[in-house]
Amino acid sequence: MQREQSQHFLGLRTLEDISSIILHSHDLQETLDNIVTIVAKRMGSEVCSIYLLEDDGETLVLKATKGLSKNAVGKIMMKTSEGLSGLVVQTRDMVTTDNAPAHPRYKYFKHSKEERYLSFLGLPLFERKTPIGVIVVQTVAARSFTEVEISILRTITFQISSIVLNAKLLDSIQSKEQERAYYEQELARLKTHRPSDGGREQPETKSKTRALGGTAVSPGFSHGKVYILDRFSDKVIKVAKVGSVEEELHKFRIALEKVTIQTIYMEKRVSELLSEDDASIFHTHLMILEDRGFLNKINDLIDQGVGATRAVHEVVQGYIEVFSAMEDPYLRERSADMEDIGRRIIDVLEGNENDGVKLKEKRVIVAEDIFPSDMAMLDHDKILGIVTEKGNIYSHAAIMAKSLGIPAVVGVKGLLHAANVKDQVIVDGTSGHIYLNPEKQVREEYLRLEKEYTIRLKELEPLRDLPAVTSDGMRILLRANIGLLSDVRTAVANGAEGVGLYRTEFPYMARTTFPNREEQASLYRKILEGFPGQPVNIRTLDIGGDKGLPYFSYPHEDNPFLGWRSIRVSLDEEEIFREQLAGILLAAPAGQATIMFPLISCLDEVRRIRSILNSVVAELCRQGHDVCGGLPMGIMVEVPAAVQIIDRLAAEVDYLSIGTNDLIQYLLAADRNNAKVKQYYEPYHPAVLHAIKRVADVGQQMGKKVSVCGEMAADPLNALLLVGMGIREFSLSAPSIPLVKQALRSHSLRLCQAMARKVLAFDTACDIKRYLAKRRKELFE
Repeated sequence: MQREQSQHFLGLRTLEDISSIILHSHDLQETLDNIVTIVAKRMGSEVCSIYLLEDDGETLVLKATKGLSKNAVGKIMMKTSEGLSGLVVQTRDMVTTDNAPAHPRYKYFKHSKEERYLSFLGLPLFERKTPIGVIVVQTVAARSFTEVEISILRTITFQISSIVLNAKLLDSIQSKEQERAYYEQELARLKTHRPSDGGREQPETKSKTRALGGTAVSPGFSHGKVYILDRFSDKVIKVAKVGSVEEELHKFRIALEKVTIQTIYMEKRVSELLSEDDASIFHTHLMILEDRGFLNKINDLIDQGVGATRAVHEVVQGYIEVFSAMEDPYLRERSADMEDIGRRIIDVLEGNENDGVKLKEKRVIVAEDIFPSDMAMLDHDKILGIVTEKGNIYSHAAIMAKSLGIPAVVGVKGLLHAANVKDQVIVDGTSGHIYLNPEKQVREEYLRLEKEYTIRLKELEPLRDLPAVTSDGMRILLRANIGLLSDVRTAVANGAEGVGLYRTEFPYMARTTFPNREEQASLYRKILEGFPGQPVNIRTLDIGGDKGLPYFSYPHEDNPFLGWRSIRVSLDEEEIFREQLAGILLAAPAGQATIMFPLISCLDEVRRIRSILNSVVAELCRQGHDVCGGLPMGIMVEVPAAVQIIDRLAAEVDYLSIGTNDLIQYLLAADRNNAKVKQYYEPYHPAVLHAIKRVADVGQQMGKKVSVCGEMAADPLNALLLVGMGIREFSLSAPSIPLVKQALRSHSLRLCQAMARKVLAFDTACDIKRYLAKRRKELFE
């Protein structure tokens, strides 16, 4: 036991060291060399080697080693049909033996000096379930590796795979540089350039309302003059003066220093203005500015006689192309970080670093995209609204606008072509529409809506500290869904009674590696401290489907929503799962934490989770942490299988949370993000409502709390219906809490129950919606 515990601690130290290498070194060869050295040392082995597959998928090449002859690196090659390492690739699984030379697949390579090592442990490296290489550990003495050692090495293989994936991305950029440069020249020749002074002057035309649609990311209304936030254009790149190679290298070094200092300042400003979580993106910017691969590409171009300005532009464009081509929406949005960094370096190179945007009056910011640096430096008091042509809910403009309470719409196609500096614009951050040069009747209608919205907010303010109680005395709990530290302030301001769903994957998305338990615990403590005396349901990592991580090598799946996601990932990647559970447990004394697990479909999953959780609790107790009592454990009810066996699942856990977004799509086989089947994604389908009623009934019978979490709960009429069906707890977006609370306090439980009985008796969604539309008019209009 003592040996296993010692090995476990060594494993954690190894993982921390590997994470540090990934964080501070982006040169593939140096990183691999450092990894094999650390792994060999920590595992007490004489040899650690990494082999990678060539593009043919059949040839393994030794890329790094600690223990074998250094001269063998790059020279030892074998087919996957040869040797023990080839057997690892062929079987896609672990190969281990305590007498390698006696194994029928053993292959001797001259000059490797490998013959004196008896023990062999090899594990495959994967990229999206495709083998890309092998990591091998060897010892002189015959040795059987423990389960702990094998588990540690499995986790390391995941991290190495991520490094190799990133290296391949960078290589693909380099191969496209010449092709891209040619097309850039042709495109620049054909483009019509406009001045970059914050707006474009064009001949005046008769004003006509033009409506454009996008994605609503920050609710509210605003109306005012346009300020067009322009970027440097290709014209700037072409006319940039070019000195000698030495002069251009010196210019670039000075610019890099200035931008680095500027970035540190921005990180500090945003941290003070909003939160450390909102400011974390600038830490990522600092990492990019220190990235050897990024800097070497620019220096190489300058050495070839390309001016510093154009060198930065070309390298940055290469990165942008790769990110923009990615399927994952979060990763696509990271191209904005590269563009932001490139723009700021070029501004300094061209002497424009002091020409930042200074608004003289309140304006609506219109831009192709708004970068983190823009949001850091703009005077927020003068921003009426934000509209961008690019972006989605993951963009920094969206996240920060929401934190600041500025109405915002992103992803508005054709925006910059349609908008001019003299335009007036209405921004509807609630519906996702904007109106350029609105005519009188449109302006009057939106002034009315804005006035009503303001009045409504003022009416709701007194409700913040009042409980959600029906008019006949039934207490309902209204908790918030949150994903960022900055959401805590919004939740508290709207009267949330704790957190029904804390989406832990969002902090993972802002990083470049998996956070360790201490880093996670630090963040979870801040969330818990934001809700003193109130419960915070912390959901474990829910990735896959429509959510990915930039450093997680994820398999390609034809239908990811029915694939490897949520709890399935956590149970397969147990070391990552254990780190998160440890982080939650370490933070728990700071508040009333509970742990919630997503996408549960069977009892076996629940029992395995409990076993792992108990193991982590025992480990932390042995280390002297006060977590021996454990924490309440809940599950998300999101798949039909869970509804079918809900009585058995409820017997194993402390509470249930119905995730309506996923439950609807799985019950009705309708992807909620697929416009083609949008009409089939129907919250009022009788199957959906009866499933919710079944879970509520079982929870009541067994004395287990049942909450509803999802967009369905944010509608006041739906809240009344769900209360009538037996739901007593809701978890919803914080801005929706006051409206739902007002509806609950204005109506009786008796009315809710009568409405539920009527709805559950209908046979079709059409009948249900017709009835509810009538009730909405009677109750709310």
